[in-house]
Amino acid sequence: MVYEVYLGDRAFSSWSLRAWLLFEQFDLPKRIHMTGLYSGKLARDLAALAPARLVPVVKTPDGQVIGESLAILETLAERHPEAGLWPADPAARAFARWITAEMHAGFAALRSDCPMQLLHRYDGFQPSQAVLGDLDRITELFTHARKNFAGSGPWLFGAYSAADAFYAPVAARIAGYGLPMNGVVAEYVQETLADPAFRRWRAEGLTIQYDPQPYALDLPTSPWPGPVPLAARPVQTGVPVNATCPYSGKAPTHLMEVSGKIIGFCNATCRDKSLHDPLAFAPLRALLAP
Repeated sequence: MVYEVYLGDRAFSSWSLRAWLLFEQFDLPKRIHMTGLYSGKLARDLAALAPARLVPVVKTPDGQVIGESLAILETLAERHPEAGLWPADPAARAFARWITAEMHAGFAALRSDCPMQLLHRYDGFQPSQAVLGDLDRITELFTHARKNFAGSGPWLFGAYSAADAFYAPVAARIAGYGLPMNGVVAEYVQETLADPAFRRWRAEGLTIQYDPQPYALDLPTSPWPGPVPLAARPVQTGVPVNATCPYSGKAPTHLMEVSGKIIGFCNATCRDKSLHDPLAFAPLRALLAP
């Protein structure tokens, strides 16, 4: 039973990130299909999934096509109640649905002025009053969720929920444009940027180069404000510490050096996503452990 999940470019598609996190964080079976969101091929790539016209799109194991992230979320919650996409407590669940729906329909200024990009941080970006108003509302919602429902967990409702999947691109926008944030929002942004699943998504997105770059601003940039990844580089020769690719189990043909070790992969794609953030991937963390 595998879901077919159609997504757009990882470095820029915020709605694709939300859907992918639902499957990744809650360990739901998926097969990923990347579409040509920024190459002009989206309509062709989604032609067989009509009436879907935007990403993400999901095709269920029984063949039903579902568009729109909220519909995808609620379908998954119905089909997999044991996964815990929503908080178990009724009051927490109601508020989680509230703020998820508000995210889906709101924060127009933040979305318009600060399109998600996971490449770097823009320095000197001046948010409009409308964007600052969106940030005030986000602060209000986060503060209420953390105060009333989070307990000791680090996420909005303690344990990771669908609300966190929907607010991950919001955290990325705040980080990517250097937007002002108070304590509760700053803590949440750093929690999101440090999350291994989010880091895996970003690392894979960095394997693609864009010319021109979508949403580019004429502003100086600085490194992405998430955890600093281990330095890694591709190499042509060496004896890998692993006999098989950590992802596929196949014989290694492409090599990477990190922390004084040579790691082998079965193809360039496996190697290149690992280059950008080795510790984001559990199989590599195991190989790099002391």
